[in-house]
Amino acid sequence: MFKTNVGQADRAIRILLGLALIALWYFAPGYGWRWVPLVLGLVALVTGLMRTCPLYSLLGLNTCPLKQS
Repeated sequence: MFKTNVGQADRAIRILLGLALIALWYFAPGYGWRWVPLVLGLVALVTGLMRTCPLYSLLGLNTCPLKQS
């Protein structure tokens, strides 16, 4: 369905960063911009798990290694 454009290292960073931001949202005291880490964390987590990033597609970026034939 979507073209894979997120490599292994990028994927690991996105998943870890997403989990960290979601944890920050969960443990942070209630302040006005509390939802920002949640949204950013969910986006990072989902793009890492799906191995595709819509922004990378728009910009023509790809961090996946090229397949050797």
